[in-house]
Amino acid sequence: MSRIQSDVNRFRQIVRGRVREELRRHLGHQEMFGRKGKHVVSIPIPHLELPHFAHDPGGKGVGQGEGDGEGGDGRRAGKDPGQHILEAEFTVEELAQMLGEALELPRIRPKGHDEMDTKTGRYTGISTVGPESLRHYKRSYRHALRRLISTGAYDPKKPAIVLERADKRYRTWRPKIQPSANAVIMYVMDVSGSMGADQKELVRIASFWLDAWISSHYQGVRNVYIVHDAAAKEVDRDTFFRVRESGGTVISSAYEMVVRILGERFPAEDWNLYLFHFTDGENYSRQDTEKCMQLLDKRLLPNLNLFGYGQVESYGTSGDFYEAIDRHFTNEEKVTMAHIPDRDAIVESIKTFLGKGR
Repeated sequence: MSRIQSDVNRFRQIVRGRVREELRRHLGHQEMFGRKGKHVVSIPIPHLELPHFAHDPGGKGVGQGEGDGEGGDGRRAGKDPGQHILEAEFTVEELAQMLGEALELPRIRPKGHDEMDTKTGRYTGISTVGPESLRHYKRSYRHALRRLISTGAYDPKKPAIVLERADKRYRTWRPKIQPSANAVIMYVMDVSGSMGADQKELVRIASFWLDAWISSHYQGVRNVYIVHDAAAKEVDRDTFFRVRESGGTVISSAYEMVVRILGERFPAEDWNLYLFHFTDGENYSRQDTEKCMQLLDKRLLPNLNLFGYGQVESYGTSGDFYEAIDRHFTNEEKVTMAHIPDRDAIVESIKTFLGKGR
């Protein structure tokens, strides 16, 4: 059984290596995380050769040779193996680790928390010393049986096994390092009439990877979702990606809501705060754009770990909000900006957002 488990673990490492190799190429595609549960993601991996038995048509064997019956006129069955697609399951934590390796991302440094707490763990280790309450009986008797057989003292007719002190094995506690800080990730998305289903899909894919990486650095993460057209409102995650709105765009309405939520629920001294805003760059007026710059400069950036602005492309829009942010915050370390015209651009946008390690 241990040999089988060893082979399974080795094959799993091969699968993990294949996912890591292809992660960057497929990062922006939905099929990389086709079915997502709360903690586990199922990833279809094509082009992976699975172990299989092959029949050798050469030579004579049972049931071979010419028969006396008449053959039918149907098509012969194929003999070549088909292409297999493996559904591999990974935890979101494992995917985050592979994401960091694939994009060479620096670890995030939470503000105000340089120490790491060790508050959780499991009895997964084995030791030769320990309390009797933690004795591992199977491992202890297995070691005793191995000792008796190697010394020739084992009698199959009288298979009595008496444990000696050196045979006893005990479970040991292995602590798991966990971050001591908490974080809030706020996602803001423009849902005005110029933002279609394709643009929202880009936001959904990008936010999945942003969430996976940031969450791997904190003990607890809260998510807040805000949509806006001419007005802003807080919604749940499902609504965030499915809502259909129309009308104009007043971006300052969303930034004002972010300021209010942070002030009421998430004070900067207690939380690491992340804000990601996705829009096609169209705003109601230059006056409102200037108001947004003031809100970012005076009310938001002083409290945020990171502000990420992602501009998706929408047909028929000019999108000058990107240039406004670039002009006002060129040298601001907390501000990251990315153009996301299509799925192929998601890889670089994630690296841009997370590349500062904030």
